[in-house]
Amino acid sequence: MTDTTAFDWRSFLLRWSGEWADSLPDDETRGEDDETARRARWLGFAPASEERIAAMEERLGRRMPPSYREFLKVSDGWRHAGGFVWLLAGTEDAHWHNNESELADLFEEYLDEDAGPEERREADIWRRGLQLDVESDVTHVLMDPEDVDEDGEWAVYSWASWRAEPPERHANFVEFMRDMYREFHGLRAHGSDEEPVFVNDTTEKLDSLVREARLEALRGGWERAGKALDEAKEYGRPRAAGLGDQIRRLLGQTYMVYFEDLVTDPRYAPDLLPPLVAEHAAHSYRDDSTLMFHLRGAGDDVVSLAHTTLDQVRNGTYRYTAAGPFGEAVERARELARWGDTDGAWRTLRSAVPLWEPLGPDHLAPLGWVADPVLGPLLTPERGRELLSTPRGGQAGEAPSPTAGLDPGGLAWLAEPDPGNNRTSYRFVLVEGVEPEELPGRLADGDGTLLNEPMTFWEARDRSLRDRSEFSSYDDRALMAVGRAGTGWSFAFDGAPAPFHRQRFVSPAGAASAGTRAVVVWSGLRTSHREPFFHLSVARDGTEQYAFTYADGEVRSSGEIPRALDPSRFFGDVENGAGAERPLLEAVAGEFRVCLPRHALVGGRLHTFVTRSWTRPPADGETYMVIRMHPGAPRPTGGEWSGGDGPH
Repeated sequence: MTDTTAFDWRSFLLRWSGEWADSLPDDETRGEDDETARRARWLGFAPASEERIAAMEERLGRRMPPSYREFLKVSDGWRHAGGFVWLLAGTEDAHWHNNESELADLFEEYLDEDAGPEERREADIWRRGLQLDVESDVTHVLMDPEDVDEDGEWAVYSWASWRAEPPERHANFVEFMRDMYREFHGLRAHGSDEEPVFVNDTTEKLDSLVREARLEALRGGWERAGKALDEAKEYGRPRAAGLGDQIRRLLGQTYMVYFEDLVTDPRYAPDLLPPLVAEHAAHSYRDDSTLMFHLRGAGDDVVSLAHTTLDQVRNGTYRYTAAGPFGEAVERARELARWGDTDGAWRTLRSAVPLWEPLGPDHLAPLGWVADPVLGPLLTPERGRELLSTPRGGQAGEAPSPTAGLDPGGLAWLAEPDPGNNRTSYRFVLVEGVEPEELPGRLADGDGTLLNEPMTFWEARDRSLRDRSEFSSYDDRALMAVGRAGTGWSFAFDGAPAPFHRQRFVSPAGAASAGTRAVVVWSGLRTSHREPFFHLSVARDGTEQYAFTYADGEVRSSGEIPRALDPSRFFGDVENGAGAERPLLEAVAGEFRVCLPRHALVGGRLHTFVTRSWTRPPADGETYMVIRMHPGAPRPTGGEWSGGDGPH
């Protein structure tokens, strides 16, 4: 509970008036009232007597809320409440609005049957509110006698059509006037060159707060620093928004994060431009002029860097670099992340944060890496808090506890429904003792197949389709992401395979196992439109050792299958094939001591390539269809011609 009657109105209003008077140019032409107020250093009027307030209440038929009554006892009205209300009502001018503006009708037009109390209040306020604005820039100020707190305070609503926002609610008249005081400061802080430098006790106190918040953030106290910067931002203090945006971006926030006052500084642009540009590029509907709006005032070098960075981000070629030992850790982290070890990459990056070197005094943390296509997916809100809590930039502090890893290990996570339940079928190849970059030579046609640059599954799929001119109902060349599957193993993974055809399926295990051992798994135990199936095959030195396939309600096997992988352990009840998925995956992971990186496969970027077909060539008498695309012809959308069971 706040005692609004104890608020020191006189000191507050005197400070506001003096700061307003000092902010005016000496040679500016002003109206008589404003000139009188400037000389008197007083924006208010004479105090209202208790009798005058009582007469007002009798006229209006309601006792006024406590904070407004106390205000009137100091000043019977107010000039320049913020930047857009030029005269605020006292005892004589306050009156019931009674939909004088006809805005109740306008707001009611947009109400639907499901409108909640807050939406209805936005319409009703125009009928029952007490109007306080007397002269303004089409800005309305109303107190709501029905929105009352336990202290008897009425909420205040302000609204201007040119703001294109709902009415803004202020808890009481004190809070409204405080907000208007902050608005006054914010407008003066970004005044023109012709106006006097806006410096006073309030601005000096806030600027000192910003300086201390910067050091506190570098010591790891980002929460305290963030609160201080938010307060200074409300007053429009230079750099406060840009400093606070650095904290907000690492917490995963992107809305209205523009690094104001800092991104146009050549010292900070190399690290702040990439996240700003990446957010712009992620919304393709935005014209590039919107990006330039946030760079207004920037020099030619910064604008040129912005365009270059934008091209790199859109092409997926942006690569974050940093100086010194932290930069060396960045390169090691990227190498781990591009092969799927995102937890290891984060540990590498995090451990080097204390060695990070700021680009200047207003640089709070490394940020460019969040726009890097390989490193960016490492960021989560929890990891952002961990980085922000780590002392850096030469400041001392207590190191935070490490966040938990994102990868659960093993393979069983594949059996868990993903958002949207799209991952119902998938296939992967595990090869022992080879590096991921060697997999195309084992699984693709020809010796010249190269890995694509790291990209998301959907980016890779879209590019693969754009590059193809022929689609066959018989061919099944898989687009697979590659990486490391634990110690001594590499993987190739397809999260949206074509339909499984047991009669035509050819396991790639034999070809992949030349000189080593390879494992192939293809699961469709949760497919909704086809019969469930599961395949496992293991080969060594080019020869299949054992395999089994569960399809059409029966199991077919070959070779000597280890007890741990015996299909009879999993498909004794052939009616419950879906229940076998997790135990099967756990058994495969345990038998070969392998794992697949969930975070990299689901939300990261990995290298990809296209394999040779997983089906045999058509036999005599078998029919199939081939579609050849000509330039300009519409292409299949949503996947391969033969279809799939959904993305991973």
